Amino acid sequence: MPEDLAHLDQKQKDYKAAVDAWIAAIRREEALASVNHSVAEIHQWEEAGDDEEAARSQAKAAKKAYEDALREKFFNF
Repeated sequence: MPEDLAHLDQKQKDYKAAVDAWIAAIRREEALASVNHSVAEIHQWEEAGDDEEAARSQAKAAKKAYEDALREKFFNF
């Protein structure tokens, strides 16, 4: 496999892994939002929201890196 395709494959895998992590974080937050909350559970819910936002940022960054690699390959910029 040519080097440039291996690079794109890795970017795509990184992006998919980041999206999967984001989805898992959303599901953790949603599970905590669906029950009656004690003070401790509210704290866990807030942390889950922070984790979701961090996972979203990582997925967006991985998407940008993958898109940039595709633009470089196909459009040379």
